[in-house]
Amino acid sequence: MQRAKRLSLIPPYLFGEIARLKAQAIAEGRDLVDLGIGDPDQPTPEPIIEQLNHFAHNPSTHRYDESNAGVPEFLEDVATWFQDRFGVTLDPRTEILELIGSKEGLAHVVWAFLDPGDVALVPDPAYTVVKVNTLLAGGEPYELPLLAENGFLPDLTNIPGDIVKKAKLLYINYPNNPTGAVATREFFKQAVDFARETDTLIVHDCAYAEVGYDGYRAPSILEIDGAKDVAIETHSLSKTFNMTGWRIGFAVGNPDALKALNTLKGNVDSKQFAAIALTGGWALNHARNDASLELLKRRRDILVDGLNRLGWKLERPKASFYVWVPVPPGHTSATFAKELLEEASVLAIPGLGYGQHGDGYVRMSLTVSGDRNGERLEEAVRRIEQHIPLRW
Repeated sequence: MQRAKRLSLIPPYLFGEIARLKAQAIAEGRDLVDLGIGDPDQPTPEPIIEQLNHFAHNPSTHRYDESNAGVPEFLEDVATWFQDRFGVTLDPRTEILELIGSKEGLAHVVWAFLDPGDVALVPDPAYTVVKVNTLLAGGEPYELPLLAENGFLPDLTNIPGDIVKKAKLLYINYPNNPTGAVATREFFKQAVDFARETDTLIVHDCAYAEVGYDGYRAPSILEIDGAKDVAIETHSLSKTFNMTGWRIGFAVGNPDALKALNTLKGNVDSKQFAAIALTGGWALNHARNDASLELLKRRRDILVDGLNRLGWKLERPKASFYVWVPVPPGHTSATFAKELLEEASVLAIPGLGYGQHGDGYVRMSLTVSGDRNGERLEEAVRRIEQHIPLRW
Protein backbone atom coordinates (compact mmCIF):
# COMPACT_ATOMS: atom_id res chain seq x y z
CA MET A 1 0.00 0.00 0.00
CA GLN A 2 1.52 3.31 -1.11
CA ARG A 3 1.43 6.19 1.35
CA ALA A 4 1.13 9.86 0.47
CA LYS A 5 4.48 11.35 -0.52
CA ARG A 6 4.06 14.15 1.99
CA LEU A 7 4.65 11.71 4.83
CA SER A 8 8.26 11.39 3.68
CA LEU A 9 8.74 15.01 4.75
CA ILE A 10 8.15 14.12 8.40
CA PRO A 11 11.22 13.28 10.45
CA PRO A 12 10.76 10.69 13.20
CA TYR A 13 8.62 12.33 15.89
CA LEU A 14 11.10 13.43 18.51
CA PHE A 15 9.10 12.32 21.50
CA GLY A 16 8.30 8.99 19.87
CA GLU A 17 12.02 8.25 19.59
CA ILE A 18 12.55 9.34 23.18
CA ALA A 19 9.73 7.02 24.25
CA ARG A 20 11.44 4.13 22.41
CA LEU A 21 14.77 4.74 24.14
CA LYS A 22 13.05 5.02 27.48
CA ALA A 23 11.16 1.77 26.94
CA GLN A 24 14.41 0.02 25.99
CA ALA A 25 16.16 1.22 29.16
CA ILE A 26 13.25 0.15 31.32
CA ALA A 27 13.16 -3.25 29.61
CA GLU A 28 16.81 -3.64 30.54
CA GLY A 29 15.84 -3.15 34.15
CA ARG A 30 17.57 0.19 34.57
CA ASP A 31 16.40 2.81 37.07
CA LEU A 32 15.90 5.72 34.68
CA VAL A 33 15.71 9.33 35.82
CA ASP A 34 13.46 10.63 33.07
CA LEU A 35 14.04 14.32 32.32
CA GLY A 36 12.50 13.92 28.87
CA ILE A 37 8.98 14.82 27.82
CA GLY A 38 7.38 17.87 29.45
CA ASP A 39 4.25 16.14 30.71
CA PRO A 40 3.12 17.11 34.23
CA ASP A 41 3.64 14.17 36.56
CA GLN A 42 1.28 15.43 39.26
CA PRO A 43 -2.47 14.68 39.05
CA THR A 44 -5.10 17.15 37.95
CA PRO A 45 -6.33 18.98 41.08
CA GLU A 46 -9.21 17.12 42.69
CA PRO A 47 -11.76 20.00 42.49
CA ILE A 48 -11.37 19.98 38.70
CA ILE A 49 -12.02 16.26 38.55
CA GLU A 50 -15.13 16.75 40.70
CA GLN A 51 -16.39 19.40 38.29
CA LEU A 52 -15.90 17.06 35.36
CA ASN A 53 -17.99 14.46 37.17
CA HIS A 54 -20.71 17.08 37.65
CA PHE A 55 -20.77 18.20 34.02
CA ALA A 56 -20.44 14.69 32.61
CA HIS A 57 -23.67 13.69 34.39
CA ASN A 58 -25.53 16.29 32.33
CA PRO A 59 -26.87 14.39 29.28
CA SER A 60 -26.71 17.55 27.15
CA THR A 61 -22.91 17.23 27.12
CA HIS A 62 -23.08 13.76 25.58
CA ARG A 63 -24.06 14.96 22.14
CA TYR A 64 -22.22 16.88 19.43
CA ASP A 65 -21.30 20.42 20.36
CA GLU A 66 -23.16 22.32 17.63
CA SER A 67 -21.96 25.75 18.72
CA ASN A 68 -19.96 27.84 16.29
CA ALA A 69 -16.68 28.31 18.15
CA GLY A 70 -17.05 26.21 21.29
CA VAL A 71 -19.34 25.81 24.28
CA PRO A 72 -20.61 29.36 24.98
CA GLU A 73 -20.02 29.02 28.72
CA PHE A 74 -16.40 28.06 28.06
CA LEU A 75 -15.86 31.07 25.80
CA GLU A 76 -17.38 33.37 28.44
CA ASP A 77 -15.15 31.85 31.11
CA VAL A 78 -12.07 32.40 28.92
CA ALA A 79 -13.06 36.04 28.41
CA THR A 80 -13.44 36.54 32.16
CA TRP A 81 -10.10 34.91 32.90
CA PHE A 82 -8.27 36.83 30.17
CA GLN A 83 -9.59 40.14 31.45
CA ASP A 84 -8.56 39.33 35.01
CA ARG A 85 -5.17 37.84 34.06
CA PHE A 86 -3.98 40.16 31.29
CA GLY A 87 -6.31 43.15 31.40
CA VAL A 88 -7.41 42.42 27.83
CA THR A 89 -11.09 42.49 26.84
CA LEU A 90 -12.17 39.77 24.41
CA ASP A 91 -15.47 39.32 22.60
CA PRO A 92 -16.48 35.67 23.23
CA ARG A 93 -18.47 35.64 19.97
CA THR A 94 -15.61 36.56 17.65
CA GLU A 95 -12.26 36.69 19.47
CA ILE A 96 -12.09 33.28 21.20
CA LEU A 97 -12.01 29.80 19.66
CA GLU A 98 -12.04 26.50 21.55
CA LEU A 99 -9.21 24.12 20.68
CA ILE A 100 -8.61 20.42 21.33
CA GLY A 101 -5.36 21.42 23.03
CA SER A 102 -3.08 24.15 21.72
CA LYS A 103 -1.04 21.67 19.65
CA GLU A 104 -4.04 21.08 17.42
CA GLY A 105 -4.55 24.80 16.90
CA LEU A 106 -0.90 25.47 16.11
CA ALA A 107 -0.95 22.74 13.48
CA HIS A 108 -4.23 23.71 11.87
CA VAL A 109 -3.34 27.40 11.55
CA VAL A 110 -0.79 26.38 8.93
CA TRP A 111 -3.40 24.60 6.83
CA ALA A 112 -5.76 27.55 7.10
CA PHE A 113 -3.22 30.11 5.86
CA LEU A 114 -0.42 28.61 3.80
CA ASP A 115 -0.58 27.70 0.14
CA PRO A 116 2.27 25.79 -1.50
CA GLY A 117 5.32 28.04 -1.70
CA ASP A 118 4.23 30.37 1.10
CA VAL A 119 6.67 30.93 3.95
CA ALA A 120 6.23 30.47 7.68
CA LEU A 121 8.80 32.18 9.87
CA VAL A 122 9.64 29.51 12.43
CA PRO A 123 11.97 29.81 15.44
CA ASP A 124 14.89 27.40 15.68
CA PRO A 125 15.02 25.61 18.07
CA ALA A 126 11.28 25.19 18.46
CA TYR A 127 8.43 22.82 19.19
CA THR A 128 8.50 20.51 16.18
CA VAL A 129 4.79 20.58 15.27
CA VAL A 130 4.96 23.98 13.57
CA LYS A 131 7.78 23.20 11.13
CA VAL A 132 6.41 19.74 10.30
CA ASN A 133 2.94 21.03 9.45
CA THR A 134 4.41 23.82 7.33
CA LEU A 135 6.17 21.15 5.26
CA LEU A 136 3.05 18.96 5.07
CA ALA A 137 1.00 21.90 3.79
CA GLY A 138 3.54 22.58 1.03
CA GLY A 139 4.87 25.68 2.73
CA GLU A 140 8.48 26.66 3.29
CA PRO A 141 9.73 27.07 6.87
CA TYR A 142 12.28 29.85 7.23
CA GLU A 143 14.25 29.37 10.43
CA LEU A 144 14.81 32.25 12.83
CA PRO A 145 17.77 31.36 15.09
CA LEU A 146 17.20 31.62 18.83
CA LEU A 147 20.63 32.42 20.22
CA ALA A 148 21.83 32.84 23.79
CA GLU A 149 23.35 36.24 23.01
CA ASN A 150 19.89 37.51 21.99
CA GLY A 151 18.16 36.06 25.04
CA PHE A 152 16.75 33.34 22.74
CA LEU A 153 14.58 35.92 20.97
CA PRO A 154 14.44 35.96 17.15
CA ASP A 155 16.02 38.84 15.25
CA LEU A 156 13.18 40.21 13.11
CA THR A 157 15.38 42.90 11.54
CA ASN A 158 17.64 40.57 9.59
CA ILE A 159 15.19 38.55 7.47
CA PRO A 160 15.91 38.73 3.72
CA GLY A 161 13.45 40.82 1.73
CA ASP A 162 12.45 38.02 -0.64
CA ILE A 163 11.55 35.85 2.37
CA VAL A 164 9.52 38.63 3.95
CA LYS A 165 7.50 39.03 0.74
CA LYS A 166 6.48 35.37 0.82
CA ALA A 167 5.94 35.12 4.57
CA LYS A 168 2.37 34.74 5.81
CA LEU A 169 2.92 33.45 9.35
CA LEU A 170 5.31 34.32 12.15
CA TYR A 171 5.42 31.77 14.96
CA ILE A 172 6.71 32.74 18.40
CA ASN A 173 6.50 30.95 21.74
CA TYR A 174 7.07 32.54 25.16
CA PRO A 175 7.66 31.29 27.78
CA ASN A 176 9.69 29.18 25.40
CA ASN A 177 9.95 25.49 24.74
CA PRO A 178 12.69 24.24 24.72
CA THR A 179 14.90 27.08 26.01
CA GLY A 180 12.81 28.29 28.95
CA ALA A 181 13.37 31.89 27.78
CA VAL A 182 10.83 34.63 28.37
CA ALA A 183 9.89 37.64 26.26
CA THR A 184 9.37 41.27 27.19
CA ARG A 185 6.54 43.54 26.11
CA GLU A 186 9.16 45.45 24.13
CA PHE A 187 9.85 42.36 22.02
CA PHE A 188 6.14 41.77 21.51
CA LYS A 189 5.78 45.36 20.31
CA GLN A 190 8.60 44.78 17.80
CA ALA A 191 6.80 41.68 16.57
CA VAL A 192 3.50 43.54 16.20
CA ASP A 193 5.21 46.36 14.29
CA PHE A 194 6.91 43.80 12.04
CA ALA A 195 3.61 42.06 11.33
CA ARG A 196 1.90 45.34 10.49
CA GLU A 197 4.65 46.33 8.08
CA THR A 198 4.81 42.94 6.35
CA ASP A 199 1.15 41.83 6.40
CA THR A 200 2.10 38.74 8.41
CA LEU A 201 -0.04 36.92 10.98
CA ILE A 202 1.65 36.31 14.33
CA VAL A 203 0.82 33.00 15.99
CA HIS A 204 1.97 33.14 19.60
CA ASP A 205 2.10 29.83 21.47
CA CYS A 206 1.52 30.83 25.10
CA ALA A 207 1.01 27.37 26.58
CA TYR A 208 3.39 28.00 29.51
CA ALA A 209 1.94 31.36 30.55
CA GLU A 210 0.97 30.13 34.02
CA VAL A 211 4.16 28.18 34.76
CA GLY A 212 6.24 30.95 36.32
CA TYR A 213 8.57 31.18 39.30
CA ASP A 214 9.77 33.78 41.82
CA GLY A 215 6.81 36.05 41.09
CA TYR A 216 7.26 36.07 37.32
CA ARG A 217 4.03 36.37 35.32
CA ALA A 218 4.24 36.07 31.55
CA PRO A 219 2.62 38.78 29.43
CA SER A 220 0.23 38.18 26.54
CA ILE A 221 1.05 39.64 23.15
CA LEU A 222 -2.53 40.92 23.09
CA GLU A 223 -1.56 43.44 25.78
CA ILE A 224 0.23 45.37 23.02
CA ASP A 225 -1.76 48.08 21.27
CA GLY A 226 -2.86 46.89 17.84
CA ALA A 227 -1.95 43.25 18.43
CA LYS A 228 -5.48 42.07 17.71
CA ASP A 229 -5.04 43.40 14.17
CA VAL A 230 -2.15 41.05 13.42
CA ALA A 231 -1.99 38.27 16.01
CA ILE A 232 -3.63 35.27 17.55
CA GLU A 233 -2.44 33.54 20.70
CA THR A 234 -2.96 29.94 21.77
CA HIS A 235 -3.36 28.82 25.38
CA SER A 236 -3.63 25.44 27.01
CA LEU A 237 -4.90 24.11 30.31
CA SER A 238 -2.45 21.21 29.98
CA LYS A 239 0.47 22.85 31.73
CA THR A 240 -1.58 25.12 33.99
CA PHE A 241 -3.60 22.40 35.72
CA ASN A 242 -1.81 19.12 34.86
CA MET A 243 -4.43 18.39 32.20
CA THR A 244 -2.36 17.21 29.22
CA GLY A 245 -4.62 14.21 28.61
CA TRP A 246 -7.80 16.27 28.74
CA ARG A 247 -6.96 18.06 25.45
CA ILE A 248 -8.53 21.45 26.00
CA GLY A 249 -7.19 24.85 25.01
CA PHE A 250 -8.19 27.99 23.14
CA ALA A 251 -7.05 30.60 20.66
CA VAL A 252 -7.71 34.31 21.07
CA GLY A 253 -7.12 37.43 19.03
CA ASN A 254 -7.80 38.54 15.47
CA PRO A 255 -11.40 37.65 14.54
CA ASP A 256 -10.72 37.06 10.84
CA ALA A 257 -7.81 34.74 11.58
CA LEU A 258 -9.88 32.79 14.11
CA LYS A 259 -12.73 32.53 11.61
CA ALA A 260 -10.36 31.06 9.03
CA LEU A 261 -8.98 28.60 11.57
CA ASN A 262 -12.51 27.66 12.62
CA THR A 263 -13.49 27.02 8.99
CA LEU A 264 -10.64 24.53 8.71
CA LYS A 265 -11.44 22.94 12.07
CA GLY A 266 -15.10 22.55 11.21
CA ASN A 267 -14.09 20.14 8.48
CA VAL A 268 -11.62 18.05 10.50
CA ASP A 269 -12.93 17.85 14.08
CA SER A 270 -16.13 18.11 16.09
CA LYS A 271 -14.77 19.98 19.12
CA GLN A 272 -13.93 18.58 22.53
CA PHE A 273 -16.32 16.68 24.81
CA ALA A 274 -18.49 19.51 26.15
CA ALA A 275 -18.11 18.37 29.75
CA ILE A 276 -14.33 18.83 29.47
CA ALA A 277 -14.76 22.29 27.95
CA LEU A 278 -17.16 23.33 30.71
CA THR A 279 -14.77 21.98 33.33
CA GLY A 280 -11.85 23.81 31.74
CA GLY A 281 -13.71 27.09 31.81
CA TRP A 282 -14.60 26.56 35.45
CA ALA A 283 -10.98 25.74 36.29
CA LEU A 284 -9.63 28.95 34.78
CA ASN A 285 -11.61 31.07 37.20
CA HIS A 286 -11.91 28.86 40.28
CA ALA A 287 -9.02 26.35 40.52
CA ARG A 288 -5.47 26.64 41.82
CA ASN A 289 -2.39 24.51 41.24
CA ASP A 290 0.02 26.07 43.68
CA ALA A 291 1.35 22.79 45.08
CA SER A 292 2.51 21.64 41.64
CA LEU A 293 4.18 24.97 40.91
CA GLU A 294 6.00 24.89 44.25
CA LEU A 295 7.26 21.38 43.49
CA LEU A 296 8.44 22.44 40.03
CA LYS A 297 10.26 25.41 41.56
CA ARG A 298 12.00 23.15 44.08
CA ARG A 299 13.05 20.77 41.29
CA ARG A 300 14.33 23.69 39.20
CA ASP A 301 16.48 24.95 42.05
CA ILE A 302 17.90 21.51 42.82
CA LEU A 303 18.75 20.80 39.19
CA VAL A 304 20.20 24.20 38.29
CA ASP A 305 22.15 24.62 41.51
CA GLY A 306 23.43 21.05 41.27
CA LEU A 307 24.62 21.42 37.69
CA ASN A 308 26.27 24.73 38.54
CA ARG A 309 28.15 22.97 41.33
CA LEU A 310 29.49 20.59 38.65
CA GLY A 311 30.80 23.41 36.49
CA TRP A 312 27.87 24.79 34.49
CA LYS A 313 26.93 28.46 34.69
CA LEU A 314 23.16 28.32 34.36
CA GLU A 315 20.58 30.90 35.34
CA ARG A 316 17.40 29.68 36.97
CA PRO A 317 14.67 29.92 34.29
CA LYS A 318 11.80 32.25 35.16
CA ALA A 319 9.17 30.05 33.53
CA SER A 320 8.30 26.79 31.75
CA PHE A 321 9.17 23.20 32.66
CA TYR A 322 12.64 23.23 31.14
CA VAL A 323 16.31 23.78 31.82
CA TRP A 324 18.28 24.36 28.60
CA VAL A 325 21.71 22.96 29.34
CA PRO A 326 24.81 23.64 27.17
CA VAL A 327 26.72 20.42 26.48
CA PRO A 328 30.31 20.11 27.74
CA PRO A 329 33.21 20.75 25.32
CA GLY A 330 33.77 17.98 22.82
CA HIS A 331 30.12 16.95 22.68
CA THR A 332 27.18 17.48 20.38
CA SER A 333 23.69 17.39 21.81
CA ALA A 334 23.26 13.84 20.53
CA THR A 335 26.53 12.49 21.94
CA PHE A 336 25.97 14.07 25.33
CA ALA A 337 22.37 12.84 25.54
CA LYS A 338 23.58 9.36 24.62
CA GLU A 339 26.28 9.43 27.29
CA LEU A 340 23.80 10.64 29.89
CA LEU A 341 21.48 7.76 29.06
CA GLU A 342 24.04 4.99 28.71
CA GLU A 343 26.41 5.92 31.52
CA ALA A 344 24.20 7.69 34.06
CA SER A 345 20.69 6.41 33.18
CA VAL A 346 19.53 10.02 32.92
CA LEU A 347 17.23 10.80 30.00
CA ALA A 348 17.50 14.26 28.42
CA ILE A 349 16.43 15.39 24.97
CA PRO A 350 19.15 16.41 22.48
CA GLY A 351 18.62 19.98 21.37
CA LEU A 352 19.19 19.06 17.74
CA GLY A 353 15.75 17.47 17.77
CA TYR A 354 14.28 20.96 18.01
CA GLY A 355 16.32 22.35 15.12
CA GLN A 356 19.90 22.91 14.02
CA HIS A 357 20.39 25.81 16.43
CA GLY A 358 19.47 23.53 19.29
CA ASP A 359 22.61 21.49 18.79
CA GLY A 360 25.01 22.21 21.59
CA TYR A 361 22.26 21.88 24.22
CA VAL A 362 20.13 19.24 25.89
CA ARG A 363 16.71 19.94 27.33
CA MET A 364 16.01 18.68 30.84
CA SER A 365 12.41 18.66 31.99
CA LEU A 366 11.26 19.28 35.55
CA THR A 367 8.26 16.96 35.20
CA VAL A 368 9.82 13.82 36.66
CA SER A 369 7.66 10.77 37.31
CA GLY A 370 8.21 9.18 40.69
CA ASP A 371 9.65 12.31 42.28
CA ARG A 372 8.01 13.53 45.47
CA ASN A 373 10.13 16.40 46.69
CA GLY A 374 13.06 16.80 44.32
CA GLU A 375 14.94 13.65 45.27
CA ARG A 376 15.01 12.36 41.68
CA LEU A 377 16.62 15.60 40.54
CA GLU A 378 19.21 15.23 43.27
CA GLU A 379 19.80 11.68 42.02
CA ALA A 380 20.26 12.92 38.45
CA VAL A 381 22.92 15.40 39.55
CA ARG A 382 24.65 12.75 41.65
CA ARG A 383 24.77 10.34 38.71
CA ILE A 384 26.14 12.98 36.34
CA GLU A 385 28.85 13.83 38.86
CA GLN A 386 29.71 10.17 39.37
CA HIS A 387 29.51 8.80 35.82
CA ILE A 388 30.06 11.66 33.35
CA PRO A 389 33.60 13.07 32.97
CA LEU A 390 33.33 16.85 32.70
CA ARG A 391 36.20 18.89 31.32
CA TRP A 392 35.57 22.62 31.18
